[in-house]
Amino acid sequence: QVRLVESGGGLVQPGGSLRLSCAASGNIFSINGMGWYRQAPGKQRELVASITSGDSTNYADSVKGRFTISRDNAKNTVYLQMNNLKPEDTATYYCNMDVRARYVFMPYWGQGTQVTVSS
Repeated sequence: QVRLVESGGGLVQPGGSLRLSCAASGNIFSINGMGWYRQAPGKQRELVASITSGDSTNYADSVKGRFTISRDNAKNTVYLQMNNLKPEDTATYYCNMDVRARYVFMPYWGQGTQVTVSS
C-alpha cells in the first residue's frame, strides 16, 4: 500500500510564501512523474506544476515565475515553493505521483492541504 502525506499549507498574507511537501511511503519500487494540483471551491481541479523523473518541469501560466517544484528522490518527496502568493491562489492543494509498487505505475493522490491567501 502506498500513501502520500502532504504538509505545509496554511494562512498567509498576499505577497507571502509557503512551502508544501508531499512524502510517499509504503511499498515503493520507483516513482515516475510527480505533480501538484489545486482545487478552489466551485472550480475544477487544475494542474499547478509537474516534474518528471528527469527533472523536467511544467507550470500553469498563472504560477510561472512565482512557484517552483522540486523533488528529492531519496526521500520520495516532492516540494512546491510558493512565493508572492495572491488571493486567487487560495485552494486545496493535492500532490500526485506515478508510483510503481510492484509491476506497473499507478497514480496516487494525497489527502490535500489547504492554502488560504488573505489579509
